[in-house]
Amino acid sequence: MIDQPTVPEPKFRIRAAHTPTTITVYQAYRPGIGVPAASEGRFPAAWSRSRMTWVKPSFLWMMYRCGWGTKEGQETVLAVEISRAGFEWALRNACLSHHVPALHGTAAEFRRALREAPARVQWDPERDLRLAPLPHRSLQLGLTGEAAARYADEWITGIRDVTPLARQIHEAVRAGRTEEAAGLVPEESPYPVPEGLLTHLGA
Repeated sequence: MIDQPTVPEPKFRIRAAHTPTTITVYQAYRPGIGVPAASEGRFPAAWSRSRMTWVKPSFLWMMYRCGWGTKEGQETVLAVEISRAGFEWALRNACLSHHVPALHGTAAEFRRALREAPARVQWDPERDLRLAPLPHRSLQLGLTGEAAARYADEWITGIRDVTPLARQIHEAVRAGRTEEAAGLVPEESPYPVPEGLLTHLGA
């Protein structure tokens, strides 16, 4: 049998757990917000609509950001299932968080676009099981204003507390049980992005 060549990962790609109608993104909060959100399937009144909220389709990037749920204020890790229609609306209306002249024109034009956009995108190095950076990038999506309101009120179809899973995987990694840990990580696959949807986001 001839081994097939390995296709390298593209530098920019959205990888996520998704269904035909939803995509799962991750966030981490203090228990006072995360626990009732998971219990009620929506964010409690204490959740701020005036702040930008960042969602991450990559489980391991979320683990890097929250330290497997050990960082202060990020002890409760949530898997938030949202509609693909909402997710794609946010991407269409997003602006990159850094200035790329070929996409944005002048610095002044970029600042105006960033100020007016209800969402912004960062492409950060994806992470492995030990949270070391990989050569390809993972999407972070920041939501504010109209996007944050739509996220909280319209897009969410379910919220799960995955803190126990994060701790289980972390324990396996620390014990050197890499194969076990890898088998516990939520399966993520390339998200079927509509043609041209990410062009203005550098991908």
